[in-house]
Order: sequence, then C-alpha cells, then structure tokens
Amino acid sequence: MGFEASLCLQSMSTIFCILFFSFTVFFSLFSLLIFILRLKPWCNCQVCRSYLSSSWAKEFGNLADWYTHLLQKSPTGTIHVHVLGNTITANPENVEHILKTRFDNYPKGKPFSVILGDLLGHGIFNVDGDSWRFQRKMASLELGSVSVRSYALEIVSSEIQSRLVPLLLSVAGKQDGVLDLQDVFRRFSFDNICRFSFGLDPGSLQLSLPISSFAVAFDVASKLSAERAMAVSPIVWKIKRLLNVGSERKLKEAIKTVNILATEMKNQRRKMGFSDRNDLLSRFMASIDDEKYLRDIVISFVLAGRDTVASALTSFFYLLSQHQRVEAAIRDEVERVIGRRTQEVAAGSFEQMRQMHYLNAAIYESMRLYPPVQFDSKFCQEDDILPDGTFVTKGTRVTYHPYAMGRMERIWGPDCLEFKPERWLRDGVFMPENPFKYPVFQGGLRVCLGKEMALVEMRSVVLALVQRFDIRLADPNWTPRFIPGFTATVRGGLPVFVQQKGG
Repeated sequence: MGFEASLCLQSMSTIFCILFFSFTVFFSLFSLLIFILRLKPWCNCQVCRSYLSSSWAKEFGNLADWYTHLLQKSPTGTIHVHVLGNTITANPENVEHILKTRFDNYPKGKPFSVILGDLLGHGIFNVDGDSWRFQRKMASLELGSVSVRSYALEIVSSEIQSRLVPLLLSVAGKQDGVLDLQDVFRRFSFDNICRFSFGLDPGSLQLSLPISSFAVAFDVASKLSAERAMAVSPIVWKIKRLLNVGSERKLKEAIKTVNILATEMKNQRRKMGFSDRNDLLSRFMASIDDEKYLRDIVISFVLAGRDTVASALTSFFYLLSQHQRVEAAIRDEVERVIGRRTQEVAAGSFEQMRQMHYLNAAIYESMRLYPPVQFDSKFCQEDDILPDGTFVTKGTRVTYHPYAMGRMERIWGPDCLEFKPERWLRDGVFMPENPFKYPVFQGGLRVCLGKEMALVEMRSVVLALVQRFDIRLADPNWTPRFIPGFTATVRGGLPVFVQQKGG
C-alpha cells in the first residue's frame, strides 16, 4: 500500500512538472506573440521600432535624452509613441492645458492606479477625485503652518550638524575616501522624512552607514513598479503577477517588507502617543482610523520627501563640481548675507535664505537641467485637442516632460544646455518662471505642496556643505546614467572626493 502511494505521488509530481513546464513555454510564446503583434504595420514607424528594440541606446545614454531629441525635432514639441499609446509633450501651452485649463479631463487615471496600486495604494499620488481632494486639503493645512515649517527646519538643521557634516569630515582628505554622495543624500533625506513625517529616527546616516531594510525594500518596489509603466503591454506583468514569478515575485516580496515596516511605524507612534506630536503621521492619525489608508499615506510621504530631495541634491553637487565659478559666487553670497564663520557652519534662517538670490537661482537652474521627476503622465478622459493642434483620443496616456523642456532652445534660448544661474536673476533678484514653462513642481491644482519645505532642505544642505567642503567628482569625465524609477536616480551613485575647504 505504501509503495503504491509512493508511485502515485511520484506520478502526480511528474504530471505537475510537465504542466508547469508546458505553461512556462506557453507563457513565453504568448509574450513573444504580444511583442510581434506590436510590430504590425500601423506602428512600424522608426520611433516605435527604436523603442521596442532599444536601438536608441546606441546613441543616447538615457531614455530621457532620446525623448528630448525627438521632442526637439518635432515642430510642435509634441510626439506620439504608438506602441505605448503615449502622447509626450514639451510644449508649455500644452502643459498648462493639461494641468490647469482642462485639469478635470486629465486625471492620473485608472491605468496608473492599477500599475502603482500595489505600492502606493490610495495615497495622494495615486488617486483622483474626492480621495485626492481630502488628502490634499489635510496636507495643505498641515504643511502651510508656520509651526510645522519651523519643526521641519529644526530637524533638517539637526541632521546636518550631527550626522551629515561629521560623515563628510570622516572621509575628507583621505586618498581612498571616495564617497557615494547620492547614497549619502538618500540616507539624509530618508532620516529627515521619517523624523518629520512619523516622529521616528531610522538613523541611516550614522557613521557606520547601517542598511535600512525599509529603504532597500522601498527602492526595489519603486523600481519594479516604474518598470510596469514602461512595459509595452500590461498583460505581461499582470500574468507574471498572477503566477507570482520573475520581477512580480520580487515586487510582491518588497512590498510585503514595506507593509510590515509601515505598520511598525504606525504602532510605535500609537505607543508613544500622538495627540501632542508635531509629525504629520500623528496629525493624520488624530482624524483617520482606517489602517490601510494610513499605510498608503505613510508610503506617499516617503516617496515625496525622500527620493525627490535626494535626487535634486545629487544633481546640484554634480553640476557644482564642474562649475567652480558658481560655487565661488554662492560662497560670496553666504558671507555677505550671514557673515564669515571660522569654526562653526552658519545654518541660515528662513529670512536669510530668502535673501540669497544667487543660491536660489543655482538650485532652480540645476533642477531645470536635472528635474527630480523627469516626466509625469495623466490619462485623457474624453477626446481633446491640445493647444498645439495635437488631437488626443479618449484613454490616451499624455505625458509632459520637464527633463526635455529644460533642454528646449525654443523655451530657454540657445544657451539652454548651459548651467547658468544668472538666467533666473533680474537686477540681482531671483525671479521664478511660469510654472508651465518650468513644471518641476507641477502646476495648477496639483502643484507640489512640499515645494517650500523641499527648497528649505536643499538650501540648508548647500549652505552647510559649500562653506566647509570642496566636493569634486572622483572621475572628472563621469556623466549621469539613470535607472528606471519614479524619480531620477543615478546608476552606480555619484562617487566624489571630499576635501575640507582650504585644506
């Protein structure tokens, strides 16, 4: 009887293996069929073939650079990639139409809610309608208060003085002291957003540079979720998710880790009490009981406050290392506004930062060339015509491209590829541009609520580091290559040498 049962089990195991192998082969053939079908005549144009074969990579280091090239060649500054069903524009009039004039016709849309839903859930960046309005209203009330902004500056200043500066001092002047500045800024902004948003300190910028399982899992989940959006057809990733294989299995595991740690954050905050706390999570928890909703808000805060600031700072110091004239001008302005400090680093008040017109111009200029969010997409709800005459059919993905816009001669002039802070100054006074010409912080009703706080964080870091350090690329010929993600993350980090100023 036992022998027969064993044979039966072996037979069932063999059948299962054959079925699984057959299904794997079928799935591979099905994926290949989808790819072939995408090459049918109606979309067999050069752009679509270049995208599908990745032949664009022979000439361009980044997908964003290829899109920029196509948009520069377009008479209207708008193109359509048929295989993606995506209309991409670098036309400021179109951007204003999408973000303001016809705002209701261009929501984030269900396709993106599905793509990003596993990670972002119903957080503010992945919803439309009443849910978006509710979260935005609450966040606007909190982020706009003077007390909250003062609390944020206090946290940033503390992180700079107690961790960021000591970390750079620990490697300054060492011949083998190559530091990945991108990793440092990601740790710095992660600590800040966790302390400000949740009242909890992960301590990821301590001298030992500990590994945060939350940060690692969040990075993996962000990258793989973004790759979904780049897929030619959603069918492939949906089947992989159903079968729990490949990248979808990795995504599921990463999100599971993120969820566990997000839950721990909420539980710790409850144990510590939240009625008299200044952090954003405590303020939200006072009025929301839905645990899933709170989880989604936690994830949204991390996405907004960590990656964007780290990306912007990474690009800024990359450009600054190549433009020492700009670095010297910032130092002169700091000395003029704050005064010379021989030992301690001047932090700067809100009012003093507002007086640093050249510093603000340099920060805005760096984000013109390297915006933290290179592109943003909406979905057209009803047939429409853009101001440049482009017809957009219902259900089309419509993307505006800040990265390409910063490189358009028709928008910024013949010197558009130069890092030139002076373009933002009028008689020495910083003058912001039209938000639809410079949609780095979006515009219209979805304009970034954390804009001022992000700028304060960036100014504070720049003030602290340029006064004390000379930061130079480890490889002077290095150029940024970006990996897929919600924000512009440099492949391989930003290796730099750090030297104490005057040392």
